[in-house]
Parts: sequence; structure tokens; C-alpha cells
Amino acid sequence: MSDPVTGTGSDALDETLGRLSKKAGVRATLVLDRVSGAVLKTNGQIDSIRKTKLPGASLSAAGPFSNEGDSNSSSNQNQGAEELAAMVWNFVRTAGSLVQELDSEDEMKLLRLRTKKQEFVIVPDAKYLLIVVHDTSSA
Repeated sequence: MSDPVTGTGSDALDETLGRLSKKAGVRATLVLDRVSGAVLKTNGQIDSIRKTKLPGASLSAAGPFSNEGDSNSSSNQNQGAEELAAMVWNFVRTAGSLVQELDSEDEMKLLRLRTKKQEFVIVPDAKYLLIVVHDTSSA
């Protein structure tokens, strides 16, 4: 089985993320490393997902040593992806602990978190976490 983020698996992953991003209501997709929570791939408008920022977060979060010039938008998008990834990764770890405490022979297959505005669908894999964020329908 090929690794979906490296080699030829990367093409398959890009194709899957491309198809997901074209679905109606999909706002963003993320792929995280299952062990570390590091962001491996993103697609969509990550910065539109989170309206509340962490205390102390500002446009100059890169610090005084940043030489990115006019790339504040890109920097903010990357920071937003990292913050979202950390929150989702902690959520998955906590949910996984709950499953293990309930039944040590069971495993988590899918998480859905639905709010009034959006829904997170999280698919854990042995190596990766796939997160799809989409608008919640008004129905």
C-alpha cells in the first residue's frame, strides 16, 4: 500500500482533496500527521473557519525577525491552519482516549462535530488525520 502523502500516493491525495474541495459547501480540507499533528496539506479558506483568535494573536504574529514583506495574508493563513490543526489534533486525542477507556479493543473510525455554522468531519488513519470542514445546511 502506497503512502498517500509521498510518492505516487501524493497524486491520489491531491486528486481526492481536489474532488472534496469541489463539493458544495466544503470550505477547507486539511491533512495532519497523526503522531505530531503537523499540517501536511491544506486546501480552501482555512482563515474563514475561525472567527475568534487566540489572545495576543495579531497580524504581526511572525515577530520582528520576519522578512516576509507583503505576505501577511499567506502568513496569517498558515498561522490559522496551524492553530486549527492543533485544536483538532487535541480533540482527536481526547476522543481517542475516551474510546480506549470505554473499550480498549475498540478504535475510533470517524468524528463529526457540528455547530450552527459548520461541520468538521475527521477521519483518523494510522498515519494521518483527514479533516473536511463544510457549511452546515440551513435545513
